[in-house]
Amino acid sequence: MAKDASFETSTAGELVERRVRVAARDVVFVKGICEASEGLCAMFAESGGDLILAAPASRARELDELVQDLRSDFGALID
Repeated sequence: MAKDASFETSTAGELVERRVRVAARDVVFVKGICEASEGLCAMFAESGGDLILAAPASRARELDELVQDLRSDFGALID
């Protein structure tokens, strides 16, 4: 996976993924943000606060904006 939030990985050119790490206590809140973002992305939790956010490639810019907001608001680390 990417170490830079702007790096895209794709599945058949349709999805982009961003790996982020937040405090475990913030996972449910981040999931709520993802769900409230008009279908922007799906969130998958690997363990604790290690998350994968996946979105359609057409919404990569919006996903990157969300990732930056998570960095600012929750101190998220970008993997």
